[in-house]
Amino acid sequence: MRAIGLDFPDELHYLIEHQVWARLESDGTATVGITALGIAQAGEIYMCRPKTVGSEVEQGRSIAVVELAKSIVSVKSPLRGTLVAANERLAATPELVHRDPYGEGWLARVRPADFEADRAALLHGEPVIAAMEHHAWLSRIEKDDA
Repeated sequence: MRAIGLDFPDELHYLIEHQVWARLESDGTATVGITALGIAQAGEIYMCRPKTVGSEVEQGRSIAVVELAKSIVSVKSPLRGTLVAANERLAATPELVHRDPYGEGWLARVRPADFEADRAALLHGEPVIAAMEHHAWLSRIEKDDA
């Protein structure tokens, strides 16, 4: 799917308010990362540090910290669970988040505590397009900016 000139893969589940996504994996874990719109809003990321493996995360609470040009920002988790892997490549190459936000730029993998309960706050499929366009409008991001 595309909205405001950006990609939003339709197999992902999005926590729109915090511009993060979750992809359910066949092993029962979920890979999480920052959306293309979240990256457009943030600007260049100079450092990305996910929480340590074994950490418990809550939906809408910190799963990672990123350093931007003028600030340090907490990245929120799209779901509750236990962090089972962190993308170690981001320590040396944080630009992966920009280049491939839904692939090599993933932040962490989480073993969900109760995905069905978390699903109520997540958007999936067609509703994502309108929600992303509205979120971009609220942030004053135009199609040409993205």
